[in-house]
Amino acid sequence: MELLERKIQEEGIALPGNVLKVDSFLNHQIDPELSLAMGREFARLFRDAGIDRVLTVEASGIAIGVMAAMELGVPLVFARKKKSVLMHEPVYKHEVYSFTKKETSEIIVLQKYLPAGENVLVIDDFLANGEAALGLASIVEEAGSKVAGIGIAIEKAFQRGHQRIIDKGYHLEALASIASLDDGKITFVEK
Repeated sequence: MELLERKIQEEGIALPGNVLKVDSFLNHQIDPELSLAMGREFARLFRDAGIDRVLTVEASGIAIGVMAAMELGVPLVFARKKKSVLMHEPVYKHEVYSFTKKETSEIIVLQKYLPAGENVLVIDDFLANGEAALGLASIVEEAGSKVAGIGIAIEKAFQRGHQRIIDKGYHLEALASIASLDDGKITFVEK
């Protein structure tokens, strides 16, 4: 997606350790117009998949996920990273390791918000090793639904997440695919 790639080139910062900082528009401060454009693109890419629901994880996937859900005319559900005291009902949960935060979190979804028999689109902001996306996919399948696709805003193609998702047989679409962050330079995968 040209608009996203341009924003990454203009405002993204390649940090040591293969980390891409995009907090000025994606995961701290949010550019609403860019989020809407990404949501529309995900809706276009997955429109024929019969999506019943969009699932993401808090917090950075919510803006993109809600825009995609709005475009598709379906609800958005987000997995929480901490169980609220208000969550007394049955839940689905899965542990995921964050490449950026270097910690494991348990993601949780109330079962009543993820019914069986649906086609669910998983949306996330980043794909590094695939832990969050695969954790969400695992929850969808545990709920008795089908992962209709996985949409990623930015993937680091040089890490193993892309291949892990493909190896599991999921339809993956990334809006921006980073080939390298070497020497502080952001290089995209050639199309």
